[in-house]
Amino acid sequence: MEGIKVLIADDHTVVRKGIRALLETEPGIRVVGEAEDGEDALHKALALRPDVILMDLVMPKLDGVKATHEVRERLPTAKVLVLTSFAEDRRIRAAIEAGALGYLLKDSSPQDLVRAIREVARGGSALHPKVAQRLIRQLQGPREESVREGLTERETRVLELIAQGLSNREVARELSISEPTVRTHVSNILRKLHLKSRTQAALYALKEGLAQLEEKD
Repeated sequence: MEGIKVLIADDHTVVRKGIRALLETEPGIRVVGEAEDGEDALHKALALRPDVILMDLVMPKLDGVKATHEVRERLPTAKVLVLTSFAEDRRIRAAIEAGALGYLLKDSSPQDLVRAIREVARGGSALHPKVAQRLIRQLQGPREESVREGLTERETRVLELIAQGLSNREVARELSISEPTVRTHVSNILRKLHLKSRTQAALYALKEGLAQLEEKD
């Protein structure tokens, strides 16, 4: 079995080699390439078609946010997981809006990194707790009425399950409906809430109190 194909994009050689060494010990994960800058990441992504791209944000030639946007435009099947040292609000928001499904800080444990890769590979979201809290604060603010009121009862339930990290297949099993029906519900949720990704939908659910961040030891 091929497993999850991963492309590592980081301008520091020692970081790339360290991550590769870690991932090569994990069953079901295969590193298919390394990229030393944003342009290289885009070219390698198009050539190698990885399942997950570990994307640094601060890189020469093309930064990680722009590279993420380009990859998502030209290779929609690829999932981007940001792995960076920076947790500034503007960088986090820009990466998520560009289409990243996950955002981890480089102080994350190896176990959290592997878990995040597996989660993002199946279409879920993976956010460092500090990052999730920052995003929630950014999204908070006075509103005349809740957009949530425009969701049907079934769409609200699907949103809850997305925020819990369930994949489309798991949501379908939980609600005893088909995967195509789940995909339709997800598309309707994103359209009604004016969101671009499942990650943004999960953050919305957290802000609205439909789900809570899990505490990890």
